[in-house]
Amino acid sequence: MTAGLWTHWVLPGIWVTLQLTFYSAALATAVAFAVGTARTHRSRLVRFAAGFYTEVFRGTSALVLMFWLFFVMPGLFGWALVPMWAAVLALGLSYGAYGAEVVRGALNSVAPAQREAGIALNFTPWQRMRLILLPQAVPEMIPPFSNLLIELLKGTALVSLLGVADVSFAAYLVRLATQDSARIYSVTLVIYFVIAFVLARGMRALERRAKAGIGIATTSGGVR
Repeated sequence: MTAGLWTHWVLPGIWVTLQLTFYSAALATAVAFAVGTARTHRSRLVRFAAGFYTEVFRGTSALVLMFWLFFVMPGLFGWALVPMWAAVLALGLSYGAYGAEVVRGALNSVAPAQREAGIALNFTPWQRMRLILLPQAVPEMIPPFSNLLIELLKGTALVSLLGVADVSFAAYLVRLATQDSARIYSVTLVIYFVIAFVLARGMRALERRAKAGIGIATTSGGVR
C-alpha cells in the first residue's frame, strides 16, 4: 500500500467511520432512553407505542432501512437525504431499538423498595427517575451498551453500499488500485479492532465512574 493511497483514501475513510459511529451512537442513545423509559410508563398506550417501535425496528434490516430512507423516502415524501445522514438515521433508529430494551431491563431491575421510597418522599415521577432510578440503572446499562456500540461500529461498514467513503469503501478502492487484497483487508481488520478496543476501554472507564458515583467498588484487570 503506497503512502499516497493511505493519505488520500484510508485515513479520510477512518475519519468518516468515526463520524458515522459518533453520530449514530448519539441518536441511538437518545432513542434508547426515550423509548426505554416509555416502556416503563404507567400508561398502557405509551408502553404499547414504545413496544411497537421496538419490535418494528428490531425486526427490520438496518441495511434495507438505509436503502428505504435513501431511495424510497424522497419519492414518497419529497425529503432527500444525503447518503451519510440516511446511514446515520438508519443505524441510530435500529440500534436505538436494541438499546431501549437495555434501558427497560435496567430500570426494571431497580428494587421496588427504591421506587416506594421515592413515592414516600413525595418525589415527582421525574425526580424518582433522575434521583433514584437512573443512578442505579445506568451502571447496569453500560456493559450491554458497550457491546451495542462495538456492533454499531462494525455496522457502519454497510454505508459503503451507498457510496459513503468509510474505511471499508476506502479498502475496496485500494484493492482495486493495487490488487493486493491480503494486505489492505488485513490492515482494515486491524483498524476496526483498534477503534473497537479504544471504545471498549472508554466504556469500561465510564462504567467504573458510574459505579463509583453510587458507591460500588470495581475491580481492575482483564479485558472486558
